[in-house]
Amino acid sequence: MNILVVDDEMEIADLIEIYLTNENYKVYKYYSSKNVLKILENVDIDLALLDVMMPDIDGFSLCQKIREKYKFPIIFITAKVEKIDKINGLTIGADDYITKPFEPLEMVARVKAQLRRYKNYNNLKKTNIIDFRNIVINKDTHEFYLNEEKIELTPIEFEILWYLCLKRGSVVKTEELFKQVWKEKYYENDNNTVMVHIRHLREKMKDTLKKPKYIVTVWGVGYKIDE
Repeated sequence: MNILVVDDEMEIADLIEIYLTNENYKVYKYYSSKNVLKILENVDIDLALLDVMMPDIDGFSLCQKIREKYKFPIIFITAKVEKIDKINGLTIGADDYITKPFEPLEMVARVKAQLRRYKNYNNLKKTNIIDFRNIVINKDTHEFYLNEEKIELTPIEFEILWYLCLKRGSVVKTEELFKQVWKEKYYENDNNTVMVHIRHLREKMKDTLKKPKYIVTVWGVGYKIDE
């Protein structure tokens, strides 16, 4: 597997390289962010370790750039320990956060954990099971679990939830959702039909319209479930 390491502290970057190489990972090491995006176009990176405080492009900005095109796990390594920095890092797309000084074996363990999670996630995507944000929905068995609690859904509710989860992170237009679930031509009045089923689905998920945890209404457009 290919690991990207970006840290302007050469000793730390070199140390990370040694430990990861000993685990048979191929390491692509950079002491600045300057040419990092170019390597992503030529190498299939499986995970990135990014320092936050760098002189050219900081780790937060680099993470945001990476997330525009790539989904592999990102772990921040930094001396910044304030809670708000950790929250910012996770909010913009990082998967984990390690503060300096760190134990190299712990770093290796976290890398392995993130790679396992990412591998399992990709394997699930190839099946009829979706598993994210405490939502587990199985199209083969027509079962839906939320926070490990099984929730009974009607066939229509199940198909709506499945499609929104399948398209998670993107807004699904009401017309698209209707055609996908009902397999019929969409008319303006069908918007009310979709709204009713979304409301019932929210009730079963203990979700609300005003403060949604899962199903978000994009007024005048459709619905979405965030990653």
